[in-house]
Amino acid sequence: MKRSLVMTIAALLLASGCNSRVQDSAPPSATVGTEPAARVILPDGFAVRIEIAADDATRQQGLMYRDRLADDAGMLFFFTKSDEYSFWMKDTLIPLDIIWIDEQKKIVHIGAGIPPCRADPCPSYPPNAKAMYVLELASGVAAKHRLTEGSVLRFEGTERVVAR
Repeated sequence: MKRSLVMTIAALLLASGCNSRVQDSAPPSATVGTEPAARVILPDGFAVRIEIAADDATRQQGLMYRDRLADDAGMLFFFTKSDEYSFWMKDTLIPLDIIWIDEQKKIVHIGAGIPPCRADPCPSYPPNAKAMYVLELASGVAAKHRLTEGSVLRFEGTERVVAR
């Protein structure tokens, strides 16, 4: 009798341990600044995997300290209101295409091949147009995919993003 009670308790403890391991192996939630499968679809159908910058901290960090950026990767900045947002390249190590986008997801300005900042203070790059979003891509991607002012982009996986 004692032996079967010990075996039952051991089985329960083992089962309990297995359950916690299953829970521990569950995929982690999305990290701050990203949305699962967030993408921007360019007019030619090319999909760009994006990181999200929707608060002051992630917008200030941007793509600083990156030594490369794949052609199919980028960062999409969300703002709380439409305005003229100047960008600079402080501590950014690679040249970028910076694309300002209005509330209808239409491109209002393109800064192509913006160089890394090598001076202090860094120059600012204004769009001279109001934008709600800004997309940063590797230098040359905008030209390669024939992006122009007036081109309309499609966002996927960003429905739950709230700019703060």
